[in-house]
Amino acid sequence: MTKNIIILQHIAVETPGYILDLMKRDNYNLTTIELDEGEKIPNNINQFDAMLSMGGPMDTWMEESHPWLIEEKKTIKEFVINLKKPFLGFCLGCQLLGEVVGGKVVKSNPPEIGILDVNMLQNYEKDEIFKEFPSRIKALQWHSYEVQDLEKNCDVSILASSLTTKYQIFKYQNHAYGIQFHIEIKEDTVNKWGCVREYKTALEESLGKDALDQFDTKAKDNIKNFNNSAEILYKNFSKII
Repeated sequence: MTKNIIILQHIAVETPGYILDLMKRDNYNLTTIELDEGEKIPNNINQFDAMLSMGGPMDTWMEESHPWLIEEKKTIKEFVINLKKPFLGFCLGCQLLGEVVGGKVVKSNPPEIGILDVNMLQNYEKDEIFKEFPSRIKALQWHSYEVQDLEKNCDVSILASSLTTKYQIFKYQNHAYGIQFHIEIKEDTVNKWGCVREYKTALEESLGKDALDQFDTKAKDNIKNFNNSAEILYKNFSKII
């Protein structure tokens, strides 16, 4: 049976990337909602078997300038908490999930930008999605905000952390996952994102004026490992859809 997947995007260049290629290969029925361009989320979200929420240059608290964030948060809450359906959130999508399940999103100190280590925690070995991951992976980070204060929700488990970000991967119950880093990238991703003013500014403030070319080269050097991780995630996530 063909699976129906809804993808919530916040800027055109931030698609599910390599994971999108895998879903198209497997003939998933994909519905992409470009929220920043005024597209509306369907009323009947129960028709979808899984939801993906992608990254974006805005932040979760910017509801005044991006009022569609209000509806997106309501939709994620309905899908994840009430309907208990499979969900993946990447970067901004991770932070939206974190806020929905009771955390708060705060400014990272410092911003986490670069190809950096993410350490899996001991309990990841029992997780259906991430149990095949190595204990440490290289990940592409490009965020200035992060989720905190999820400890009070006993339905939330942390699966991975980095030196500066506690919630690199977390899950709500066993069907909804927040991933702070960019597991979905392809070879051309860094160059495309470097054209986004907010991303370029954050990159240069963290890594220097000429950082984009070096960042792009390092990302390409690691692309095989990134894609391998994405394939494991996709394969195992597909099993719970």
